[in-house]
Amino acid sequence: MAKKTKKTTKKPTSKKRTSKASKKAAGSDGATRPARNPKTTEKTRKRVISLAEGVVKSSLAGREPKLEVPTRALSNTKWNKSRRILQMGSAAQERQLFNLNQSKKFMQTLLHAKGVKELLDRDKTSSLRGMFYQGLHTISGTKEKTFDDQSESDGILEDLEVSLGSLREELHIFAKKRGTMVGNITVVDNGDEIDCRRMGTGGYAIPSICEPSVIQFKDVQADFVLHVEKDTVWQRFNEDRFWETHNCILTEGSGQPPRGVRRMLHRLNKELGLPVICLLDCDPWGHYIYSVIKQGSISLAFESERLAIPDARFLGLRAHDYERCDLSDDVQIDLNDRDIKRAKQILDYPWFKGDRGWKKEIQLLLKNGFKMEVESLITKDISYVTEVYVPERLEAEDWLA
Repeated sequence: MAKKTKKTTKKPTSKKRTSKASKKAAGSDGATRPARNPKTTEKTRKRVISLAEGVVKSSLAGREPKLEVPTRALSNTKWNKSRRILQMGSAAQERQLFNLNQSKKFMQTLLHAKGVKELLDRDKTSSLRGMFYQGLHTISGTKEKTFDDQSESDGILEDLEVSLGSLREELHIFAKKRGTMVGNITVVDNGDEIDCRRMGTGGYAIPSICEPSVIQFKDVQADFVLHVEKDTVWQRFNEDRFWETHNCILTEGSGQPPRGVRRMLHRLNKELGLPVICLLDCDPWGHYIYSVIKQGSISLAFESERLAIPDARFLGLRAHDYERCDLSDDVQIDLNDRDIKRAKQILDYPWFKGDRGWKKEIQLLLKNGFKMEVESLITKDISYVTEVYVPERLEAEDWLA
């Protein structure tokens, strides 16, 4: 086994340690604001009412009611090279009540808008699943259900976000918690102080809503954030207390990180100046996860400003690690046709296309004909990834950006 590096690994340089947004979210006496800002709630409520009034006005004037919804698709997504993020374009589509191909979505949009207004009026929140059931019923006189499944409901809620120009959190809707954090930071979560150094084996569950009015940062001693793809890898780092010996914050997103995790990473980077370093699988899906963290995603391009981290770095696993780490054939997972197609698509992304390092990385992956998971490093030693692989890469600043 390769020689282990000392625990005094060189840390990525961070810019600052205090969050202006977090200070603003707390009063002069340190007390936190309510989780839901009354001014924002009222602003969102007025937008919902305006949407409904537009439909009523058209109806009373004898015109067909219509809704205009910004297009959430690749064709309406633009790469802002100077800002290094994906952004939504200006294209929009109409939803007409009397168009048979659009009438169902038209009514679904108004149904969820009604549900959102009820949440705002009562100052309550609901989950995505809860909103699905809140709007689910069989239309009177038919056997037609308002929603076939939750994915249909979730899509309508995203349409509402972009139509109203309001974030999901501002609609008082949250998603299922998925993602964990531990390390040298204390957070104040809706008034409760949580020391992420003392979270045992389970860690702090990153909430769906991570806005400054809900989460504030306190006593931040970390030098960087290490984000790993899966809980299994996170558990190894936590058990080995990597975050303690290398003075960092350790997060995981259970695969493709949800908005809450991405928002947390974004805030740690932008407000605290902490570099975000990603340890992901050596496959097209690990590369895509990094792309989403770094530039944003097509489906959520309207949220890139608060989610994307252009300076995020990809530490590994890398295609040449098979030879560099002297791994056995057992760790090889053959690329299938879907993997190959996805890798070529990613290689053509404008933010990867002109990057020599990424071009070389993906081409070597395709040449190898196999992919690898971070867990494959266990074949070297149970703690090889925490005691050798990551410390050596950090020391050498061996990453892709």
